[in-house]
Amino acid sequence: MSEILVFAFLFFIGSCLGWCMEVVFRRFFSKSNPERKWINPGFLTGPYLPIYGFGLWGMYFVSMLSSVNMTGNEAADAVIILVTMAVVMTLIEYIAGLIFIKGMNLKLWDYTEMKGNIQGIICPQFSIIWGLLGCIYYFVINPYVIEWIVWLSHHLAFSFFIGMFFGIFVIDVWYSMQVSAGIKRFAREKEIVIKYEELKEFLAVQRSELEEKKRFLLAFKTESPLKQQLEKYIEKRIRRHGRN
Repeated sequence: MSEILVFAFLFFIGSCLGWCMEVVFRRFFSKSNPERKWINPGFLTGPYLPIYGFGLWGMYFVSMLSSVNMTGNEAADAVIILVTMAVVMTLIEYIAGLIFIKGMNLKLWDYTEMKGNIQGIICPQFSIIWGLLGCIYYFVINPYVIEWIVWLSHHLAFSFFIGMFFGIFVIDVWYSMQVSAGIKRFAREKEIVIKYEELKEFLAVQRSELEEKKRFLLAFKTESPLKQQLEKYIEKRIRRHGRN
């Protein structure tokens, strides 16, 4: 079976499962959502988060170290693998966050209030969470992932659905980039970095106040021009926090 198809399959599984985890986390555990609303997380519109697709790639390849006798002690090898997974996931998170801040003037998440954070992009607390996630993956999920790959090798017709997923995914990326391009122009004119989730929440409140239709997927679609809404968002943000 083609390695490209395996990579595509893992990206598909990781992106979709990661989106589900984020939806549940934000609904029931996130401190930034005290009202316990259902929130569509991430940069894209659909039910997938690419960062988890890349994360599954990373954990899958790191798990292969289990076939290498690194220390001669099985428990010590497992600890090395789990720590490596946490580091890889933290690095993926940092690179993704930095790309959006530097390239798009967008901060997709904000750990500024977390102790030991670096640029508000990564923090020790979430690195620990990535380590726990790596532990769950290594001991629980990885055997199933291997079984899924074997299953795919015997059911290549499923590659049609993977192709359909990527077709929708590409369209979604194009649409989201169009929206983000407008936000980027506005942010650079104002010389600020816009907090993506904060902006989505602001628009949701605006729709509620104006009795517009609630949107779980098209979070940035409003009846009034987006630039007008951005102006209101910045005014409110400056009143509350200054320009930071």
